[in-house]
Amino acid sequence: MASTAFDMFKAARALESAGLERTQAEAIAEAIQRRQNYATTPDVTGLGSTLRTDFAEFRADMAGLEMRLTNRMYAGAIGLAALVAAFSLFA
Repeated sequence: MASTAFDMFKAARALESAGLERTQAEAIAEAIQRRQNYATTPDVTGLGSTLRTDFAEFRADMAGLEMRLTNRMYAGAIGLAALVAAFSLFA
C-alpha cells in the first residue's frame, strides 16, 4: 500500500484551483483515496505465509472444538440411555 497518507482535502483544493467544480474535485479526490486502500501485489504476496500459519491454527482450533462437541454428544447420549434405563426399572 502507499507509504504516505493521501490528503483528500488538499487534493480537492488543488483540483478546484485547476478549474474543476468543488463537487467534481471532491469526488475525484475521494475516488483516489478509496483506490489507495486496495492491496497491491506485494501486499498480497507477503500474506501467503501468514495465511498458512493462521489457517493451520484455525484448523487446530476447529479440530479441538469438534472433539469437545463429540464428547458432549456422547455424554448426553449416555445420560439419556441411563435415564431411560432408570425409568424402565420403575415402570
